[in-house]
Amino acid sequence: MGKLLIITGMSGAGKTIALKSLEDMGYYCVDNLPIPLVDKFAELIADGNGQISKAALGIDVRSGGDLPLLKEIFDNWDIKGNVDYEVVFLDAADETLIKRFKETRRAHPLSKDGRVETGIEAERQEMSWLKDNADCIIDTTHLLTKELRRQLADIFEKHYPYENLQVTILSFGFKYGIPEDADLLFDVRFLPNPYYVTELRSHTGLEQDVRTYVQKDGTADEFLTKLLDMVNFLIPHYIEEGKNQLLIGIGCTGGKHRSVTIASLLYEKLKKTADYGLRIDHRDIYH
Repeated sequence: MGKLLIITGMSGAGKTIALKSLEDMGYYCVDNLPIPLVDKFAELIADGNGQISKAALGIDVRSGGDLPLLKEIFDNWDIKGNVDYEVVFLDAADETLIKRFKETRRAHPLSKDGRVETGIEAERQEMSWLKDNADCIIDTTHLLTKELRRQLADIFEKHYPYENLQVTILSFGFKYGIPEDADLLFDVRFLPNPYYVTELRSHTGLEQDVRTYVQKDGTADEFLTKLLDMVNFLIPHYIEEGKNQLLIGIGCTGGKHRSVTIASLLYEKLKKTADYGLRIDHRDIYH
């Protein structure tokens, strides 16, 4: 029986990139197939005598009034057990989707009045049942194209275990403003500050000399131990709750030394055992 991935989600969240990435992994990919043909397509994959062992089918709100028929198709597959399929839902914050549409100057497929915001709101309502029933939800709000490709490869090529949670560790400088979308926020301005050491001032927390200075009295290591323990405690509960995006903000005065050091060390430790999406971003490191 061939494997079928249903790639769906919000317009602008990365479905096209996902399909291209899966095609590079050897999936036979079809985008925007009319819903009445989906069942027939699945039959061809399931009974293809090994000619197509895995396929990905892109479906989105452009299917219009036929979209609700997809639920009947899924229910039928579940009852018969004749199709091995997974639903992958790509999502992103409304603000990010709006920005992407404006950057590409594309019209949202549901924005009848020309406003992207209106289209997104209508699309969320139409697509909500698909998200609720998805096997895998990938939030691309903070993902670069290469990071989305890597995450898809980890899940569907390397078969790493994956939970529907994308964790972003963000270092920042308070002088440049607090990140408004942070879920957890930590102030590390109590740590030794390399800014006051002339030979370290122009360097960053990505360099070992700066890290050594920040960690010199043991306070940073103790804080990191407590922070790691708390994050590891919280993440399973966030996953259980159904949260799919977590932004951990770590700030110091300028976002160049202390916050970068702690954010990098936290990322390195979490990466060793993470079975969820994990990325790091240093917002103000080069200010």
